[in-house]
Amino acid sequence: MAAPSLSVVIPVYNEEPGLAALFARLYPALDALGLRYEAIFVNDGSSDRSAALLADQFRRRPDVTRVILFNGNYGQHLAIMAGFAHSRGARVVTLDADLQNPPEEIGRLLAKMDEGYDYVGTVRRLRQDSAFRRAASRAMNWLRERTTRIKMTDQGCMLRAYSRAIVDTINGCREMNTFIPALAYTFAQRPTEIEVRHEERAAGETKYSLYKLVRLNFDLVTGFSVVPLQMFSLAGMAISVLSFVFVLYLAVRRLVVGPEAEGLFTLFGIAFFLLGIALLGIGLLGEYIGRIYEQVRQRPRYLIEAVLEAEEAPAQPLDERRPMQSVG
Repeated sequence: MAAPSLSVVIPVYNEEPGLAALFARLYPALDALGLRYEAIFVNDGSSDRSAALLADQFRRRPDVTRVILFNGNYGQHLAIMAGFAHSRGARVVTLDADLQNPPEEIGRLLAKMDEGYDYVGTVRRLRQDSAFRRAASRAMNWLRERTTRIKMTDQGCMLRAYSRAIVDTINGCREMNTFIPALAYTFAQRPTEIEVRHEERAAGETKYSLYKLVRLNFDLVTGFSVVPLQMFSLAGMAISVLSFVFVLYLAVRRLVVGPEAEGLFTLFGIAFFLLGIALLGIGLLGEYIGRIYEQVRQRPRYLIEAVLEAEEAPAQPLDERRPMQSVG
């Protein structure tokens, strides 16, 4: 069977309440494009009935539906990586399952790629999020751009389009922790962005807590830049110079004025400040060392329990069809 022109990769984690609405809008939107396509759903270890609903949908539309079932929860970006590894389309679009990014916008991304762009990012217009979420997103965008030089107006929008060449390059990377939109940006020759609609979540609740958002940005910064280490080194040198000058000042004051007890708490304050700087640096080093630790273990990034696909689809290698396969 001929390879599809478009692959749509959708990670799913505990999305049972909204899957029916997703199916009702996704397939008509893709059918209207007039392209040969495949919809690849990756169930990321859902604890609700998401896997069963995906299996039911596969039985309804086996010609265009493929379902990858993880044996546990490995995170959104590894779910997308698994979708990339199984995709066959000349172009690949990623989409969240919560319908905050309407599937009807996929056609606009493909039209932009027709202009010669190999990577199309998106910016959510009139975001339907809380003020705190929008402010945190702007702060993280500013930090990312200053440290990595990767320019993405809206890093949190997962509706994006990738050329086959970029997807194949991403598949060749063996990183344990990464941020796919930023990784694609570094490989793209002609990246661009467009505005897309943003809607309220159809059902369920967000899976990104404040902690997960912080962790995501730690992965983004430490995975694409050593600027934090360089900044800490510069700060350490500046503090060392200032500390040396301060010690000289105290020594001269001791000779001129004599012993003083009043400055004891000031010294405590300075010592605690320097201790805080040192602990911050240790934590930053720990982030980088932790990434190295996870990488050198060479454990599988995720385990696939099963893949649901039509028999007419091109056969995968034996090790990719075997249940509980490990992917490094």
